[in-house]
Amino acid sequence: MKSKQIKSTKPRINVITLGCSKNIYDSEILMGQLKGNAFDVVHESEKVGRNDIVVINTCGFIDNAKQESIDTILQYSKLKEQGKVGKVIVTGCLSERYKPELEAEITNVDAFFGTNNLHELLQNIGADYKHELLGERLLTTPSHFAYFKIAEGCNRPCSFCAIPLMRGKHVSTPIDELVLQAKKLAASGTKELIMIAQDLTYYGLDLYGKRNLDELLRRISDVEGIEWIRLQYAYPSGFPMEVLDVMNERSNICKYLDMPLQHISDNMLRSMRRGITKQKTIDLVNQIRDKVPEIALRTTLITGYPGETQQDFEEMQQWVMDTKFDRLGCFTYSHEEKTHAYDLVDDVLEAVKQERSEAIMEVQQLISHEKNYQKIGETFKVLIDKIEGDFLVGRTEFDSPEVDNEVLVDAREQYAVPGSFVNVKIDAAEDFDLYGKIVQPKQTASLAEALAVHS
Repeated sequence: MKSKQIKSTKPRINVITLGCSKNIYDSEILMGQLKGNAFDVVHESEKVGRNDIVVINTCGFIDNAKQESIDTILQYSKLKEQGKVGKVIVTGCLSERYKPELEAEITNVDAFFGTNNLHELLQNIGADYKHELLGERLLTTPSHFAYFKIAEGCNRPCSFCAIPLMRGKHVSTPIDELVLQAKKLAASGTKELIMIAQDLTYYGLDLYGKRNLDELLRRISDVEGIEWIRLQYAYPSGFPMEVLDVMNERSNICKYLDMPLQHISDNMLRSMRRGITKQKTIDLVNQIRDKVPEIALRTTLITGYPGETQQDFEEMQQWVMDTKFDRLGCFTYSHEEKTHAYDLVDDVLEAVKQERSEAIMEVQQLISHEKNYQKIGETFKVLIDKIEGDFLVGRTEFDSPEVDNEVLVDAREQYAVPGSFVNVKIDAAEDFDLYGKIVQPKQTASLAEALAVHS
């Protein structure tokens, strides 16, 4: 006689993630804890159940992100009013920054938590924080790559940035803990770690009394099964050049660096409190390229910061033309409460901010077009991310997911399993995409063939 299965009475948890890769990481840790507590947990499910608990992990960085977070909270609070979901819980950066205002305005949300309240959030749901689950996550990305957060918070004084208000001071995660996390990810099939923090280059100062990113990279690159390690969000001031030595030493550290520079005009850099000058920035970029000639440099810039003149903008535009970054994103300035820049007059019209941003991206489009066409005829190691329509979609070591170029292979002619590495010879290029065919690596000649050639 078959025993009757007892159905769990625990509610299903639907986690909604908004914002950056650091929020993705936080949601994955939360979901790992919930699974460890025997909850049925899903990520951004479109199906809603009347007993579901919806946890919204919000972003509060700039105006557009804040509005998206508020719209999402209102969407699910309305579903709660209609009896279509059970509870709505809000966490993350927006509720860290604006909890009193949100509680006053959106009264039917069950609870608001900040960025460092995981224990309390779990307790509210009826779960316990399990220390033995250190490093356990439910990945929301394809299993072959994962965001790998090495530190929380930021000690930098940038005038425009609200991150320290939402994430607190810089706190590094110990190397041994990170190695353990990397081993667990590798054991579950993860091949690429995308190292993230608000400032990677500050890593270790609080724990070890020195910048220790180079040692961390060596330890992580020793983890069997990790084939690519990618560095994102490196601050320019005080950049530890020894990191580049490790990049040259270790083949599984991608020759890729994401370094948000924000501007180049000395007037703007000074007001932004970036701790670096135009000439030092130019020298740093040149030094990095001299040490690692193949490196792909990504940066982000801001247009329309308070006091930005047409001359400041044109200086930045010319610098972009001259520097020819491999990857670049440009954002318009957002006037954020309680930041140092909030005391300044937000004097650049929104239309001008947008016009300047678009002008920078037009320059970058031409640069990307030129660089991509130079790759025709070359062969690259490519990680296949997915199959989309008629194409296998992948990336080279010079490209991060979501934000950078893609390599497309006609899936009607060739096939590769998502998560696998293949060699692709590029035969066509567009502004931000490469097209090619999978080729087999050249085989080493046998001894008999070698002797025949020399006889």
